[in-house]
Amino acid sequence: MIMSEENKTERIKCLIIGSGPAGYTAAIYAARADLKPIMYTGMEPGGQLTTTTEVDNFPGYPEGIDGPTMMVQLQQQAERFGTEVRIGMVTEVQLSKEVGGIHKACVDNKTWVEAETVIISTGATAKYLGIPSEQRLRGGGVSACAVCDGFFYKGQDVAIVGGGDTAAEEATYLANICNKVTMLVRKDEMRASKAMQHRVTSTKNIDLRYNTEIDEVLGEQVVDGLRMVNNQTQEKEEIAITGLFIAIGHKPNTDIFKGQLEMDETGYLITEPKTTKTNLPGVFASGDVQDKDYRQAVTAAGTGCMAALDAERYLATVESEEEVTA
Repeated sequence: MIMSEENKTERIKCLIIGSGPAGYTAAIYAARADLKPIMYTGMEPGGQLTTTTEVDNFPGYPEGIDGPTMMVQLQQQAERFGTEVRIGMVTEVQLSKEVGGIHKACVDNKTWVEAETVIISTGATAKYLGIPSEQRLRGGGVSACAVCDGFFYKGQDVAIVGGGDTAAEEATYLANICNKVTMLVRKDEMRASKAMQHRVTSTKNIDLRYNTEIDEVLGEQVVDGLRMVNNQTQEKEEIAITGLFIAIGHKPNTDIFKGQLEMDETGYLITEPKTTKTNLPGVFASGDVQDKDYRQAVTAAGTGCMAALDAERYLATVESEEEVTA
């Protein structure tokens, strides 16, 4: 890294914004390519997996591993190859539109960093209902990812909240492995597509409850029940469950990039097909920040690898052009 003469701003080859499987994998590949990456972890070092107690679906861990341990190991691996991991939050960016241009990022509203390439791995935040008992039991039976955690409730009774396509898909997924799935839909109809609604209504062990919301998640250390309320009649009912899945959507962490990077209507960054390239040269996006379909640790890691390779190739192209024009 070098320091800019004008204002002593730090200049680096590769800036990684955000940690988690995507960011750390990008760091491993970028460091091995001698890009000397610097990572700013964000407010939640390690990302969503730090709130996951058991990870059983990431290749290479036959006995499973808990999320926080996995993130520590990924960080150690990235650091072993020379990544500098810094605790800090990128609060503002000024991204160049020119090939070979320098991108600027402000950390914690005070320190500016200049980078030749930027890899965005800021992820997406699962939306929760905000009920105190729900928040208290996150990791103790309350989950926002049925595909990630549903296996732990095989043969048991569970509940899921939501009425969109994701909720319908996760409900039918759970129905294949669980004894019974109670599905709570806040309105008198689902938002899901007709095809997905048909899948739900034709699955015998899904108990679909319209106009129903959660009044309280029951349990001290782990979920052992649910108190529901009909929002039309105010009638309450308790059921015994061991797992509660919240499927009301995710919010991509892309606010600081609005107006500079192309996004879809929900805020996910748009990348060129089969790449991690954004609409600006030298800026790449990996992980859940650009993936609203899969949102798995292994797919995030894959796109992290892609982002580092894309960044390496971009820098090589820029350097070649500079040599030609020199």
